[in-house]
Amino acid sequence: MSAKPTTRPGGRSARVQQSVHQAVRDLEAEVGRDALTVPLIAARAGVTPSTVYRRWGDLRELLSDVAVERLRPDAPPADHGSLRADLEAWALQFAEEMDSTAGRTYIRDALLGDPEQGNAVRCSDYAADQLKALGVRAAGRGEAVPGVETLLDAVVAPLMYRILFRPSDLSQAYVDRLVAAALGSPPPPPAA
Repeated sequence: MSAKPTTRPGGRSARVQQSVHQAVRDLEAEVGRDALTVPLIAARAGVTPSTVYRRWGDLRELLSDVAVERLRPDAPPADHGSLRADLEAWALQFAEEMDSTAGRTYIRDALLGDPEQGNAVRCSDYAADQLKALGVRAAGRGEAVPGVETLLDAVVAPLMYRILFRPSDLSQAYVDRLVAAALGSPPPPPAA
């Protein structure tokens, strides 16, 4: 895998990354995924193909980088008043986004274009950071908070397994059962 240079906010490298990522998204919408090529993307981004090859190595690595950026959360998790409510809402949103056609494509791209698994770690860190934010907020309310690794294992891992291998029953009830198990308490009764 080619080394990805660090980017300075506002620097040339950041501008190249932004324009190339935007070109990928625009072209994918216009001509479809199967028509994407490095020369086509480079032309749209206003860079040379060699710039793309130098930075990303090949199309698969570029798509992987774009996918990881698309999987980055846009905002901190919403506050619903309790750890259980926050975690249930976050996990349901996570499941819905990752189980969408776009989400599944981004997951595949993130993993396939990075044989060294650095992008998998980055994606995992996104989820861990969101769970940390939920935990900090809950601890501030005086709630007991399981560790981040416990929440990753009990909530995120089963969701990802289902999304990738058994895409069924990603319902609110399923998410609530995962959260209840992670928190060591019975799930709430069904809404009347």
